[in-house]
Amino acid sequence: MKTLRTVEQLAFFIANRPGTLSDLCDALAEEKVNIYGLTVSDTVDHAVVRMVVSDTRRAIAVLEARGVLVLESEVLMIENDNKPGSLSRIARALAGGRVNIEYAYLASMPSAKKGLLILRVGDVRKAFKILSKLD
Repeated sequence: MKTLRTVEQLAFFIANRPGTLSDLCDALAEEKVNIYGLTVSDTVDHAVVRMVVSDTRRAIAVLEARGVLVLESEVLMIENDNKPGSLSRIARALAGGRVNIEYAYLASMPSAKKGLLILRVGDVRKAFKILSKLD
């Protein structure tokens, strides 16, 4: 692994309508909170937002000040090679250690040498130990 960290992820519900996410992102930006990873899953009335940020405590304060209930969970943040088989290697190593991947999100530009992967796993400490051994 090039870069592997255990980090806090924030999860919360927002109204599923135009402007809701931008308002929260504006508020985070005003407080100098950078968003490293983000996923939004829609439902009929609400959207579930998960994000990894530069300053978890400040982000929670910003969101809660706007009436948003925020849940924290521990996830793995992995900077990995942007090439075929990179995710497969990680998933295979975790499966071999009997660690379940509950969900994941990742992104990179096609031309980027590295991408960022966020993993929510059943056992973070065990997964960290397994993935730390990958080169």
